[in-house]
Amino acid sequence: MIFRRKIYDKLLLWKKESQGTKALLIEGARRIGKSTIVSEFARNEYKSYLLIDFNNISPMVTDCFENHLNDLDTFYMLLGTEYGQELHNRESLIIFDEIQQYPKARQSIKKLVQDGRYDFIETGSLISIHENVRDITIPSEERTVNMFPMDFKEFCWAFGEEKLTEYIRNCFEKKEPLEQQLHHKAMLLFRQFMLVGGMPKVLDLYITSARNFDKSDAEKRDILNLYRNDIMKIGTKYRSKVLSIFDAVPGFLSQHEKRIVFNEIGSGSFFTQYADTFFWLADSKIVNECFKCNDPNVGLSLNEDRSYVKCYMGDTGLLVSHAFNENEITENELYKQVLNDKLSLNEGMLYENAIAQILTANGHKLFFYTHYNEYLHKNDIEIDFILSNQSRTKYRITPIEVKSTKTYQFNSLKLFTQKFKERIGSAYIIHPKNFTIKKDEKTGYEYAAIPPYMAGLL
Repeated sequence: MIFRRKIYDKLLLWKKESQGTKALLIEGARRIGKSTIVSEFARNEYKSYLLIDFNNISPMVTDCFENHLNDLDTFYMLLGTEYGQELHNRESLIIFDEIQQYPKARQSIKKLVQDGRYDFIETGSLISIHENVRDITIPSEERTVNMFPMDFKEFCWAFGEEKLTEYIRNCFEKKEPLEQQLHHKAMLLFRQFMLVGGMPKVLDLYITSARNFDKSDAEKRDILNLYRNDIMKIGTKYRSKVLSIFDAVPGFLSQHEKRIVFNEIGSGSFFTQYADTFFWLADSKIVNECFKCNDPNVGLSLNEDRSYVKCYMGDTGLLVSHAFNENEITENELYKQVLNDKLSLNEGMLYENAIAQILTANGHKLFFYTHYNEYLHKNDIEIDFILSNQSRTKYRITPIEVKSTKTYQFNSLKLFTQKFKERIGSAYIIHPKNFTIKKDEKTGYEYAAIPPYMAGLL
C-alpha cells in the first residue's frame, strides 16, 4: 500500500526550483518509506526513471562508476541497458538508493549534475558518519531534506480522514474545541497512532489485517532487530555504548524526568564519553534527541547543555514494542488499555514520545528546560519542550507541557512564563481533553490547552 506523504510536495518543489542544478538527498531512518515515495514520485512526474539500489548492485554498475565517469555517454548507455530503461534528456530521474553503501556514487553527483541531462535523487541513512564520508568530497550540488516516520496527519490520511485533519486545523486556528464526537474520534485515532506508529509497512499490515495489533507488532520487532543488526556492524570502539543507550531508552523515558542519567549506564560515566554514541543514534534517526536549554533565548542551540539529554524513539509504535515484550503486552492487555484510555503504567512515556515524534517531523529541533530550586532542594520548573519561531528580529519561544491525564496541575508552566514572560509568544498544555483556554487568575496570563492531535500545528 502506498500512503500519501507530506514529503511529496517537497519533491515537487525541488523539481520545479532546481531545474536539474541540484541533486536531492533524502535522509532518514531505515524502513520509513524513502524508496517507496521516491519511486512513486518518479513514476508520476517523469517519462522514465532508474532506481539503483546500492544494497544490491551488479559488478557492471560498479564498473560504470569505476571506469566510465569520464565518458558519460557510455556511462548512461550501460546503466540504461542494465536496468532496461530508456533515458530521456531532462525527462528522466536517476535514483541512488541507500547511497551510504557506495560513497563513490555520492561523490560522482557533482559531475553528473553538472552534465545536466537528468535529475538525481539520493536516499540513505547514516549519511554523515565517518565511515560513509571518508575519502570523498561532499558535493555542493546536493540539497538535503530529512524524512521521518509518518506523523499523525499522515496517519489520518492513511484512513481516509483528510476532512477530519482539515477540521482539526480550522478549530486550532479559530481557537475553539472540536464537536465532541469528532474529538473522541480524533483521540481514538491518536491512541492508535501511539500503538501502531508511523512505519509504513507496520501501518499497512495493521490496515490490511482488519486492525490486528499482533501482526503490526511482529513487523515492529523485525524493524527493531534490523536496527540492532545495524548497530552490531559499527566500529567496536563505541558499538557497546550505542547498544546500551538504545536498550536503555524505554527505561529512561519511563522515569519522571525522562532524561538519560549516565551514572545509571555505568559508574562514573558522563556525556563526553558517549558523544560518538549520540552522534550515531541521531544520524541514524533511530532516536530524536532533546537537549536542555539553560537560557531560553535567541538561538536555543547557543544555550543548550549537552550533558542533559532525553532520547525519544523516532517512532512511538516502535517504542511500544521496544519497551514491552509480547507477553507483557498480552497479559497486561496493553493495546486494549490504551485504546480505552485506561492505561496508567508508562502512559506519560508514550504521550510525550508521540509529541516529540510529531514536533520533529514538522521541523522542530527539541529542547527542554528545568530549574533547580535550592531552597526546596528539587526542580520547581520542568518544561517538556521549548519551540522557537526562528525569527531574528521578533524572536519568541513557545513552552509546552505534556499531560497524559485529564486532571493535572501546570505550576511549572506558570512559573516559566513569569520568569521569561518577555520572550514568550504563546504557551501550551497538551492534554487528552478538548481544546480549552486556561487562565492564571493571579497574572491574567492565558494558556491554550490543546489535545495531542493538534501538536503538529504548533
